[in-house]
Amino acid sequence: MNKPAVSQSKRARNRAMLDTDSVVGRRLKSYYDAIEAEPLPQELLDLLEKLDEAERQAKTPR
Repeated sequence: MNKPAVSQSKRARNRAMLDTDSVVGRRLKSYYDAIEAEPLPQELLDLLEKLDEAERQAKTPR
């Protein structure tokens, strides 16, 4: 199925709505900044450490 064509003016409105100077853009940036500032859960850090260890072991000649 073909997607219906989106008009240039609708694309421009969508871009303007997500621009960081718009209300929506500022709110999205605020949410993103808050999430980015949260610490990573310890479980995720543990999994990443296990992955690093597995990669180190895979590189070690046997």
